Order: sequence, then structure tokens, then C-alpha cells
Amino acid sequence: MKNRQFAFLLLLFCLFLQVTAQAQPLPDALMGFSPTAAATQLSTEKQFDQLLTATNLDEWMKYMSARPHHVGSPYDKQVVDFIAAKFQEWGYEVKIEKFNVLFPTPKLRLLELVEPTPFRAALLEPPVPGDQSSTQTDEALPGYNCFSIDGDVTAELVFVNYGIPEDYEELEKRGIDVRGKIVIAKYQGSWRGIKPKVAAEKGAIGCLIYSDPKDDGFYQGDVYPEGPYKNEYGVQRGSVMDMPLAPGDPLTPGYGATDTAPRLKPEDAPTLTKIPVLPISYHDALPLLEALAGPVAPASWRGALPITYHLGPGPAKVHLKLEFNWDLQPAYDVIATLKGSTYPDEWIMRGNHHDAWVHGAADPLSGLVTLLEEARALAALAKKGMAPKRTMVYCAWGAEEPGLLGSTEWVETHAAELEQKVVAYINTDGTGSGFLGASGSHTLEKFFNEITQTVQDPEKGVSVFERRNARELVDGKPAWSYYELGALGSGSDYSPFFQHLGIASFNLGFGGESAGGEYHTMYDSYELYKRFKDPDFQYGVALVKVAGRTSLRLANAEVLPFEFQHFATTVAGYLGEVTKLADDLRKETEKENRRISTGAYALAADPAEITVIPQPREPVPYFNFAPLQNALTELKAQAEAFEKAAKTNTLDAERAKELNQLLKNMERALTNTTGLPRRPWYKHHIYAPGFYTGYGVKTLPGVREAIEQRNFPEVAEQVTVLANILQGYNAKIAAAVALMK
Repeated sequence: MKNRQFAFLLLLFCLFLQVTAQAQPLPDALMGFSPTAAATQLSTEKQFDQLLTATNLDEWMKYMSARPHHVGSPYDKQVVDFIAAKFQEWGYEVKIEKFNVLFPTPKLRLLELVEPTPFRAALLEPPVPGDQSSTQTDEALPGYNCFSIDGDVTAELVFVNYGIPEDYEELEKRGIDVRGKIVIAKYQGSWRGIKPKVAAEKGAIGCLIYSDPKDDGFYQGDVYPEGPYKNEYGVQRGSVMDMPLAPGDPLTPGYGATDTAPRLKPEDAPTLTKIPVLPISYHDALPLLEALAGPVAPASWRGALPITYHLGPGPAKVHLKLEFNWDLQPAYDVIATLKGSTYPDEWIMRGNHHDAWVHGAADPLSGLVTLLEEARALAALAKKGMAPKRTMVYCAWGAEEPGLLGSTEWVETHAAELEQKVVAYINTDGTGSGFLGASGSHTLEKFFNEITQTVQDPEKGVSVFERRNARELVDGKPAWSYYELGALGSGSDYSPFFQHLGIASFNLGFGGESAGGEYHTMYDSYELYKRFKDPDFQYGVALVKVAGRTSLRLANAEVLPFEFQHFATTVAGYLGEVTKLADDLRKETEKENRRISTGAYALAADPAEITVIPQPREPVPYFNFAPLQNALTELKAQAEAFEKAAKTNTLDAERAKELNQLLKNMERALTNTTGLPRRPWYKHHIYAPGFYTGYGVKTLPGVREAIEQRNFPEVAEQVTVLANILQGYNAKIAAAVALMK
């Protein structure tokens, strides 16, 4: 029966691909181009495709991943020089800019179980057969969390699931208090830096993070080297800087970490953790979890280790001791520029970082090699007389892994010039096989949709849009009528451009059929990538085509291809979400308070699980969203007027130039100088990383997070702030419409 159902679904999938492939002809009109210019552009893109070769991607990855190249390592500088030499060979003007950033590395790591039975964690990732890279342990950084503070703590252990705020609410209902304890949390569920942040807020004195095999290990598939999933010794390194507060060098907040920059003392840096934190393998986590007693963990908390998951506290008692070298290290940014033939002071920027936690084949080199191949092909076109009209700036960022340090310091240093010149920033940060994933500015959603209709999936022979749409249907979701961009949160180098300066941005990559557990481990190697990720680099070439078209069309468009109807629809959806959030929170609070006041909560509670009846919560008031609703109504009207004017008016060169200057600055109009509450570095008021989600995006963040955090007076304040921003934005669209009439 199951086989028949699978066959039926497969047949539906194939029929969908066949029908949609026939229904989607290649476009002969492009946003931002006249018919004649569109024909020229499509011819240029065809020649661009013919220049691409997967062999380059393969060779470059093999070279750059040959040795560990973390920040400050000898091979990191060798990789930088290799990249710079390639750009110079292709005819770019190349600069290497250096910033001196704080990059702590481990001096001492000790983790031991002292009660009820002694155990000392190995904290090692041993070599695996068939992967020569995994033998280079002397050059590699061991498993650690960058920007953990030093610490020497001993305490009872408590299992806190993923270590997010909701998990602590569950513990509190069971009468479990983590004050003075060391917590152990699973990776996933949220960005890693949230786990020690919340633990410290709850009074814990230390934090351990491990990858449970149910999420990231043998439960998912064969482990490395037999398969791509995390083996029992794999450790996910990574930064635990409080990036939702601000990314970048912790000692130079808001300004570039140049040679002469004033610096905070590390103990005064607000983005460092407040407690020591260490990542461990599930091999080392097993004895610790096995020694826990106390209540059995809720069913949804249990992993795949061969134990009964208990919460604690104790009788497991753990000793954690960490010491770091608090050194400044060089972060090198390679900046390669190809001057535009017509609009040299309008820049299209393309970036991917080069530093890795160890070898970094998948993260970041699989993305970086696509950037290099795009730049090579674009330079070859320029030599044939097809130079881009706008200036192209290709960037290989340093020190991304510790917290977007290289890109953030560069953006903070050059902010004034970037605000004047940059049209858009296009980011990649690793790629694999499968389906196109793209997030970005929704004013460019319609533009990007056109690109997804023209690039073919290398395996299925249909457009990357059609294949992604088929995935939506197989997953039981509604079909897309156009490619729906995701909202940008954080976690890669677009953040300083997008959320700090308000520059329209994209983040692009393929995935979905290249899953594994190598992320930030010793095993993210060329050998693993070639076996399990994208063996022939065919999806790497597909990404070059997607990102290359995005770059080339933005660079050559006569009128920049921004539009506002997609954006208005998207913002309307976000406003619907926050109003529903407020309504749901009000209803849930009223229901919970009734249960508490009538004693129904105590009667319904399972004594084995719920031992503490919570106190009544502050009632949720009715909020006045009318200023936002009015601003949104006006946004829809202006977006429609812009669309009509764009279709019915032809601009001369001078007015097109003036319109482009307006459009280039539209995303900036969604920012303000004061930024978000308690984190002024984040200035965008439509998209931001969540204060308690890290990488995960919060849309309309000022309003949404005020509701979530039950800061009710702030809701009204942020509604006013956002409404004023949107009304200012509407005025700028109106100015663009007037210019076109």
C-alpha cells in the first residue's frame, strides 16, 4: 500500500513538472529593460552561461579547503592571497582591507562529571577512514564556542531541551530552578547563542550544548564516513556572541576595527556571554545525561540516545573549566571592483565569506567558488565589450564565522559611501543539491521571480521555480504563483548591508537534497562534499546562473527593477500576523487566568509533571493598530499608482536617472537612526533577527517583539514609529510616481 501511494505521488510530481514546463515559456520582456535592451540582456546571459565550467569550482574548493583556515591562521592568509590573485588575473581592481578583531581561541577546555560517578569528556574529533583532511588535528581549532567567557564552575546539571524561553517555562511548572546550576541544551530549536543568553538570564552559571542524534546524527541517516550525518564525535563549533544585539567586533561597537580605533576592554563588551559555554559531541553528552535523575523529560524533549531522558537537577554534578586566549587577529576582506560603463557610481555588490571553522568545504567554500566563477565569467564578457553598466563589487569576507566581523567592520568603516552608491547586495554562504532557497527584499520579489523561471534545474530539466514549486506541492502546501522570497533574519554577511544600512539584499543557495551533519565540524571537508553534497558541482553552476543573472540584470537595467505591490502584500501579511498574535495572547492569558483563579488548573494538572501553579498574568489590552492599517492602505494605493505609471509612461534618460536614484534609496526609507528598542544597531523596521531567535527573522520586529515580551506600553510606541516610517516610505513612492507622469 505504501509503495502504491509513493508511486502515485511520484506520478503526480512528474505530471506537474511536465505541465508546468510546457506552461512557462522563456520571457522576452524583462523588468527594467526596454524590448531592445531585454533582447541584448538575454543574449548576454546566454553567453554568460556558455562560459561557466564546473571544473573551476571543483579545483578552487579543493585548494582552499586543503588545510584549516580559521581567522588568524597561516592558511587563511594564503586563501586570501589566492582569491586576490584570481581577481587580479581577471582584470579587477583589487584591495585587501585588514581589520584587527577580537578572536578568542581555546587555551584550556575541561569538562568532567564529578558525581555520582567520575567521567572526563574526551572533547576530541578523531580522524575517519578515507578523509585525509580529518587527520589535520594539529592545525584545527578544537570544538568551542567563540566569545564564551572564561570560567571555572561546578554544579548540578539540568537538562533544558533546546534552552529557549518556552523550555524554562516548562521547567518552572515542574518546580525546577536552574539558578546556580549548569544547564545542558540540545543544538537546534534556536540559534546557539540564545542558549547561554537565556540560561544566564535564568540564573545558570554554565552551559553545555550538544547535538542530539535525533536532530543531527544516526537517527537521520548513516553517519560519516558511511553517510553525511554527524557521527558520535562531531562537534558544532560556532559563535555565541549576542548577535541579536549587534554583530561585528565586540570591542569596536558601531565603528570599524581599524589600527587606530578605540577599543573596549573585553569585560566591558556587551555582546560577550555572561557564563561559560562549551559545545560537545553526543558521545561526550551521553554519560552526563545518563547520570541525571529527577522527572522524566516531556515526550517532545526526548532525543535518540539509548537512555531515559531525565530533567535533573542532579545527582549529576559537572565541573566545567574554560580559559581562552583573548587576542586580536587580522580579518582580511578582499574587495574586487569592475567599473561600470555607464553608471560607475551605482554599485551592485556580491559577497561570500572565505574563513571557516576548520576546512569549510560546504561552509563557506561551496558558495565562494560560485562567486569566483561568476566574477570570472562577467570579466570575460567585459573583455568582449559587454561590460556591466553599473559597477560590480565582489567581496570575499573575512571573520564571518565569529560573528560577521569582516563584513560588519567594512560596512561600518565605509557606511557613508555605501549609502550613496550601493543599489543592492547579493549574498551566498554555502550551497548544495536540490531546491533553490532565496530570501531578500520584497521590493525585488517580482524581479527575482523572472530569474527563477529562466534558470534550469540541472537534474530535472525544468526551471528552478518549477522544481521548487513541485516541492511545495509534495509537502502538502499550496502552489506558488510566483517565487516567494523568504524574509531575511541574520547569520550571514547581508546583515550589515540590509539591517544596518537599509540596502536591498538577497541571500541565495540550493539545498534540500544535501543534508548532513558536517556543519562547523572537523568533517566539513572536500572529501565529504564530493561524496554527499554536490559531487559534480552541477548545482554550484546553477547557483552561478541564478546569482549571475541577479547581478547582471541589476547592473544593466535601464530602470532599476523595484516594485511595491509585492512588498505591500507582504507587509499586509505581517500586520495580520501581529494583530492575530495580540488577539491570541489576550485569549490565552484570559483562559489561563481563569483556570488559575477557579482552581481548574490545579485539578487538571498532572501531579507527576506540574508541581507549581503559575501566578496570574497581566491582562493583555486591546491595541490600536489603526495607524499601521492606515499606512498600509496608503502603501497599497501608492504601489498600484506606481505600477500603473511604470506601464503607461516612457522616461527619457535624465528622468530615468533621477528615478533610479529614488528607487536605489527606497529600502533605506524603512530604517530610522534610532534603531530598534535596546538594540540601535538594527535600524530596519520591517525585518530583524529575533531577540530570542538569533538567526530567525522577526518581521515588524519592534511591534511584534513588544507583544511577545509582554511590554505592552512599548507596543503603542512601536506602532507609531512603524506607521511614521511607512508613511515616509509612501511619500517616496509618490515622488517616484510624480516623476514618471
